[in-house]
Amino acid sequence: MSDAAMKSDAAMKPGWTPRSAWAGILSEGAFGAKGPAGVIAAAREGLGIASLIAPEDGEAALSQAVKTRFGLDLPTTPRTAASAGRALAWAGPGQWLLVTQNRAGFADDLQALSGLAAIADQSDGRAVLTLSGGRIRAALAKGCMIDLHPSAFPVGSAALTSIAHIGVHLWRAEDGPNGAVFEFMVARSMAGSFWSWFSASAAEFGCQVTLARDCANGRG
Repeated sequence: MSDAAMKSDAAMKPGWTPRSAWAGILSEGAFGAKGPAGVIAAAREGLGIASLIAPEDGEAALSQAVKTRFGLDLPTTPRTAASAGRALAWAGPGQWLLVTQNRAGFADDLQALSGLAAIADQSDGRAVLTLSGGRIRAALAKGCMIDLHPSAFPVGSAALTSIAHIGVHLWRAEDGPNGAVFEFMVARSMAGSFWSWFSASAAEFGCQVTLARDCANGRG
């Protein structure tokens, strides 16, 4: 190929700009009922997310590696384990999600577990919301089939379920100033559909939406 042809080919390639999973879907601010917001939705950005699947008879070796590197025990029931900006969420028998607060060192984390599990980086394939507020359980009860009462779903609980025909991975984080805190994760391609359901459910109680700066700018 001639130099001219190569330059022409390069010029025709589109320039890709990273976009938040919530870009064009969420708008920062309040909506729904007036007054203090009963529901608070915060978009999560820049997370490191990877699925881990232990091979047959390989869970013990993976568990030891996770314990050594992160100081965490692999949950063997629908639970999460978290410390120092990292969390492991149960995702089924022999399966987990590794979630980090940012992607600094994330590649090194995955490399350290290489050979001990089937690993797939899901960082750009998932959309995550932190949901809280005094009426969050009432809003979620309109479509979530999981009993989120504290006695049935205490801090650290995790679940895989379906909401509005959308697969959802959720877990309960440590309580915050607005009470119970839930992390909700869906496939990026379903972010708009999930928000359509959730925003309609939360409007009755008033909802405050907060966006990370990159999310507000359309970048992830």
